[in-house]
Amino acid sequence: MCVYNYTQMHAFAGSSQTKVFRPGANSVQWEKKMKALCKKSLAVMATLVTAAWVSAPPAAIAQEVTLRLHQFLSAQSNVPRYAIDPWIEKIEQQSDGRIRIEHFASMSLGGTVPQLMDQVKDGTVDIVWGVPGSTPGRFPTTELFELPFMMTDAESTSRAFWDVFEDHMRDTEFKDWHVLATWVHGPGIIHSSKPVKTMDDLRGVSVRAPTRIVNALLNELGATPVGLPIPEVPQALSLGVIGGTVLPWESSASLRVPELVRNHTEFGGGKALYTTSMVLAMNKDRYESLPDDLKKIIDENSGQDLSAEFGRVQQHYDAPGREMAVNAGNNIITLSAEEADQWVAAAEPVVDNWIKEMDALGLDGRGLVDQAHELIERYTQD
Repeated sequence: MCVYNYTQMHAFAGSSQTKVFRPGANSVQWEKKMKALCKKSLAVMATLVTAAWVSAPPAAIAQEVTLRLHQFLSAQSNVPRYAIDPWIEKIEQQSDGRIRIEHFASMSLGGTVPQLMDQVKDGTVDIVWGVPGSTPGRFPTTELFELPFMMTDAESTSRAFWDVFEDHMRDTEFKDWHVLATWVHGPGIIHSSKPVKTMDDLRGVSVRAPTRIVNALLNELGATPVGLPIPEVPQALSLGVIGGTVLPWESSASLRVPELVRNHTEFGGGKALYTTSMVLAMNKDRYESLPDDLKKIIDENSGQDLSAEFGRVQQHYDAPGREMAVNAGNNIITLSAEEADQWVAAAEPVVDNWIKEMDALGLDGRGLVDQAHELIERYTQD
């Protein structure tokens, strides 16, 4: 609303001429001119406000987003503490706080490890650290990197995993998710109550296994595989429900396994008994709903480099786990390359059976195995 007095000064456009209107006979003319001036002033003010809004810094008007990340280990475990939390911090810093990620550890939002991938798919949560092998048959191609003696080191194998994911999984098995990273942990180790120096020592021993492929491997080697969620491993070992477990050194430390068993079997010659495939996955609709500039930040902190970093970090913390066993005076058995070759040969049927299963699904099982070997070898040599 415009307020004006009977004495007003008005400068006409393009001129410095000024007219003064006073009450009297010209008051009607004066009011008409002042109303026109008010309308023009309001229009100018609206234009200026709009321009200020458009030119304001993005942070002043930008959308802010809160994402919920759910995973299965304690917040103080190595992957949450040294891989996931630094990633969260980087995302929040690069977005100037416009992205906030709430980290829920130890399945604190409910459910079980096999339910994590559905939780993020359905939008119950926004991001999960998931283990595809916990739902057998759902993500068959991820089992490629869990095949016995496939991996070399976690960083190189995780890079290869991302390549195969992009070639064969992104638009098929994972079409309903936005995957941020794919990685594996360090070499799997046998942790047992009794020493395991040969495959005969493993016969009849109940051993906890994380995935279908590792179950098949243990069965082929003569053990009795037992499926257990990883948080239940310490209790099962302490009660004698199982006589051993397969885990990387990194996980054994957080679970206090070196305090519960006294024997640990490693494989020499650059061979690893097994590993486990893992993913960091985001709800697809949630990702698509982000403004382009926030998507860019997520994209720049996703992919092969993130996968390799997560794998590298996880294997880096194998050392403290092994040191715990050494300090406890435990028996660490390291098989020679020649001894490990016997285990490789014994495990070959697991690989052959997997190839047949993939062929039955219309996939090129042998081609996948060959591609994985080639990629892992290349990245290991780099």
